[in-house]
Amino acid sequence: MIELTGAGVRLGGRGIFGDVELRVDAGQFVAVLGPNGAGKSTLMRVIPGLVRLDTGSVAVLGRPPAQVRSAIGYLPQRHGFDPSTRIRGIDLVRLGLDGARWGIPVALTRTARERRRAETARVEEVIALVGATEYARRPIGELSGGEQQRLLIAQALVREPELLILDEPLDSLDLPNQAAVAGLLRRVCTTQHVSVLLVAHDVNPLLPYLDQVIYMAGGRARSGSADEVITSATLSDLYGAPIEVLQTQDGRLVVVGQPEAPHHHAPRHELVT
Repeated sequence: MIELTGAGVRLGGRGIFGDVELRVDAGQFVAVLGPNGAGKSTLMRVIPGLVRLDTGSVAVLGRPPAQVRSAIGYLPQRHGFDPSTRIRGIDLVRLGLDGARWGIPVALTRTARERRRAETARVEEVIALVGATEYARRPIGELSGGEQQRLLIAQALVREPELLILDEPLDSLDLPNQAAVAGLLRRVCTTQHVSVLLVAHDVNPLLPYLDQVIYMAGGRARSGSADEVITSATLSDLYGAPIEVLQTQDGRLVVVGQPEAPHHHAPRHELVT
């Protein structure tokens, strides 16, 4: 699904990451972890071709990203909706299909009517898939953060992508909603055969569902299973400083000695990435 070879990016004269080797297979659920400024969001923009590599190569479905953008669903970082936002959830999802269209045709041909019926059915299908049918016709500004996120995921899925990229979709959600969204994305991988690539600050809500993690730090990246990557030896090598990874009795991972990042989005007792 995705293959990066010797990939490197410089922005504003500063090296973001370099020599990244990465492979993601079809139907995998992958978390991208690392401190702020490590290049996670930049990597998410490289894959759909929104940021160009300075060195190395990237292929999606065996082709340059620009040639397969229609097969990629991309959900950038969100900043929430104002409570006064009146657009309904169902209309937000439909924008994933026809956001570029303006107005309503004066007269619909039979083919156009059939297309619209098929589109309406697809919108209803993905809303049901993410479990949002009950509140999809309410204004998006009235919904909780978890409900809004489910509808945004539905919007990214409505064009039936083969790859779904989500930049910090769990940010600002409480722990129950983080776990619920993680479980939803695992079901998307399994039932829709979609590969999911997700940027996260805390891996713990995702651990039961992941096939692979990509950890970025110090301008480099390591990928593999969580057990292979989130280890004292691997993180110490990436950070260039002694790091200890501990596991609590309930299976949560705790990092000791992690260098301070410029900003924090989760408590220090969690695996802040």
